[in-house]
Amino acid sequence: MQGRDLPEQLTAFLARRERDFTGFRRDLHMHPELAFAEHRTTGRIAERLRDVGLTPRELPQGTGLVCDIGSGPGPLVALRADIDALPIADEKDVPYRSTVPGAAHACGHDVHTTVLLATGVFLAQQDRAGALPGRVRLVFQPAEELPGGAVEVVNAGAMEGVDRIFALHCDPRLTVGRVGLRTGGITAACDQLMVRLSGPGGHTARPHLTSDLVYAMGKVVTELPAALSRRIDPRAGFSLVWGRISAGSAPNVIPDDAVAEGTVRCLDDEAWHSAPDIIKGLVESVASAYGAEAEVTYGRGVPPTINEATSVDIMREAVGLALGPDAAASTPQSLGGEDFAWYLENVPGALARLGTHSPDWDGPMLDLHRGTFDVDERAIGVGTRFMVTTALTALGHAAEPRARADSQEALA
Repeated sequence: MQGRDLPEQLTAFLARRERDFTGFRRDLHMHPELAFAEHRTTGRIAERLRDVGLTPRELPQGTGLVCDIGSGPGPLVALRADIDALPIADEKDVPYRSTVPGAAHACGHDVHTTVLLATGVFLAQQDRAGALPGRVRLVFQPAEELPGGAVEVVNAGAMEGVDRIFALHCDPRLTVGRVGLRTGGITAACDQLMVRLSGPGGHTARPHLTSDLVYAMGKVVTELPAALSRRIDPRAGFSLVWGRISAGSAPNVIPDDAVAEGTVRCLDDEAWHSAPDIIKGLVESVASAYGAEAEVTYGRGVPPTINEATSVDIMREAVGLALGPDAAASTPQSLGGEDFAWYLENVPGALARLGTHSPDWDGPMLDLHRGTFDVDERAIGVGTRFMVTTALTALGHAAEPRARADSQEALA
């Protein structure tokens, strides 16, 4: 760490480049791309990284990239940003409104990407000056909203050798200038569930000769959530909510097929791992009482994001150094899913929340996953200060035990 010099260097850097980075964010916002189709976005990021002497490497599936800063045997810290947009219409009346029908950066991934780009440009500058105490790997990840992009990054080997990984996510509930931190669970698991019942149908006048799948499915969708509340620890925050039920086509015909689909959310990692087997057993138990055959399709989405304590401590230290002691805020665990969790299954790390709410805004909340979502663009500079300082703080922490070990080996 460069101590007192770092804040002044970041201030000077952002004063020169902040307008440029704001323009980059707006360009991404105008040209959103959906999961695994982020070709233009990937190209624009790669172009900027090459301009400062870096060598980005495109991921095998053709979108997203990783880029290393620094060399040698020192510690390696990864920083991640997601680059994909959502399949919803942009409803804002701004000059940088999306030009792509049915696609918008309504979750702030354009901000995440710009913050990581700015962080990489600054750290490359530090590396050229010999002031980077280790290595930093930038991960520009595709397909967070699908999800699946994080798994592709891990499968590509991008986490090999990484000591810790960090990321941030826009939070419209926090005022710009503040960063939300939480040790332990910060987001939930989010999976998809489909239950299909089959059995003999027939006339509604003779339900006893059928499996009466409409009635049986009604029992499944009402009894399954209740039964789960007695099979899974209530502290796990387990939630099953149905979103679609389909059965039959006529009022006097009992169908031979019925389908229900919903989402499973969970705050606890252990409960998440046990959920598929418990749900399958309960569905089969209820269905068998009505002579119905049950087929359960459980689609894994993402595990809970569990922030590692030491990584959160590093982030907290970085907030104080970069933004001041009052900038850190406690943030609650969300039932939303975040595929950053897949990295934390492999490497210790933490996800923070970046405040994007303008104190001057007196309109309705500009919430995530809405066509009206937007940010106070001063968050780009705040996020850059935070991520740069987090990376340097993490490298400093990782270098200390290595230096002690080298010293002890030399003495021996």
